[in-house]
Amino acid sequence: MRASHDPLAGETDASAVTLSDDPGQRLSYQQTVPRHLVHRAAVSEVFLTDARPSGDDRFLVAAQWPRDHALYYPDGEGHADPLLFAETIRQAMVYLTHAYYGVPFTHCFVGSDFDFEITDPELLRVGATPLQPVLHARWTDLGSQPPHRTSLRVDVELSIGGRPCGRGSISVIALDPKRYRVLRHRGAGAAVEAGAEDGARPASRLPAARVGRLRGRDCVLERTESGAWQMRAALDHAVLFDHPTDHIPLMVLLEGFRQLGHVLMREPASVGRPEGPLPVLTGVQVSCVAFAELYAPVEFQVQDGFGRPGELRVDAVQAGRRVATATMTWALPGTADQRVEPRVDDLVAEQRVLVPEAVAV
Repeated sequence: MRASHDPLAGETDASAVTLSDDPGQRLSYQQTVPRHLVHRAAVSEVFLTDARPSGDDRFLVAAQWPRDHALYYPDGEGHADPLLFAETIRQAMVYLTHAYYGVPFTHCFVGSDFDFEITDPELLRVGATPLQPVLHARWTDLGSQPPHRTSLRVDVELSIGGRPCGRGSISVIALDPKRYRVLRHRGAGAAVEAGAEDGARPASRLPAARVGRLRGRDCVLERTESGAWQMRAALDHAVLFDHPTDHIPLMVLLEGFRQLGHVLMREPASVGRPEGPLPVLTGVQVSCVAFAELYAPVEFQVQDGFGRPGELRVDAVQAGRRVATATMTWALPGTADQRVEPRVDDLVAEQRVLVPEAVAV
């Protein structure tokens, strides 16, 4: 049964827009939605501004992306950070699930599959005013057992200024606290956390500029003495860990994958990349198979020789156990077809034998 929540009902907003494909729907950009409806503690990290039903299980979702941000800032070519789109997809899923489908705020959301694709990066170029994207969203029930468990998928199409420029989807299970605790303690998660630091290998954090970040604190990528890549994020980072959590969130994993891709796909000419435009991240597919624990490094293992030019597949492994796999697509600005190859010499990493996954979500 749907909830009737509409936090902005009745307001007059000079910045509201009318969608050409649905003239009766006016979306507001006057203020953000309540932060608890998107699972954020800081108001500054809320990007959604409005949502309206547009059909059966279909919605129009408005967002405003800041021209600059502490972590998700424009690249050197002036394009908005694609992870703003990723975070907007996540927020839209959480908002719609709470506001329109009555899932309690006490439920915990466990992600399984996530993907996005930017089909026209030039529409993400930052100008004199904030970008105001619209998501055309479809909410799908994948087999729920209310009120204890809701399994769902949200598919979105992205448009900016009325022009389509991307798509994405996210699949999650929302569990009541009791069922979440059972799932959380299944498998090897507790053992990973207990023995993590004892088995950690010495590693050096990369310079922020090499991973495309401005501040050293924003870099989550390290390299061990043996040449393996690993992720270790500061648990008090104000954006990556906006609020307390008992595991590494999806958006933190995405940031780690993106930073590794930046190293392998955007190195300057001085280390082997030809002169000319640098590739931008245009798509990510992530499959999560287990929880990544907070107190152990996550090793990134690159699958050499995978896929088409411009594609990079990376396994995230913790204590010998695969927790997620990401496939990234990098393309030159101006055309999604001009994909680039990763630097072959950086694809070499230690390989480990993986144990079977204990938790699949």
